Amino acid sequence: MSVFKNTLYKGQHYMQRWPMKKELAARFPENRVIAATKLGFKTMPPLAILTVMMQYLYGDMQQLPASIAIALLFITLPIQGLFWLGKRSGELLPVSLASWYHELYQGLVTQGCELEPAKKNPHYSELADILGSAFKRMDKAFTVK
Repeated sequence: MSVFKNTLYKGQHYMQRWPMKKELAARFPENRVIAATKLGFKTMPPLAILTVMMQYLYGDMQQLPASIAIALLFITLPIQGLFWLGKRSGELLPVSLASWYHELYQGLVTQGCELEPAKKNPHYSELADILGSAFKRMDKAFTVK
């Protein structure tokens, strides 16, 4: 259970660090997953309660277990998004993205940014940090690559 919980915490942290910029939406699925997860946390609990209450008030009581199962599915959908983000944050970058990470890092260092030392084998979480710094300090031309 601890591994699952840590993955959810990593996903939440990654969701907060990832820059939600439209320039990245075509290249990375994180923007869509983060938007769906945030929407799920707002809408799925009330929808789950509504599903069970409508079945309880107006439906056949023999179908109540099915509506409870559907409600549990609704509640777990945003958790699945956090889990995916947590797993994704720990994945190593492919070679092309790793070289882009190092180019961005060098560009930020030449502009005088104080950054942690570059990782030899960066993960998506490090890419999120570098992209966040790049969007704050550089023009958006770096996203064209």
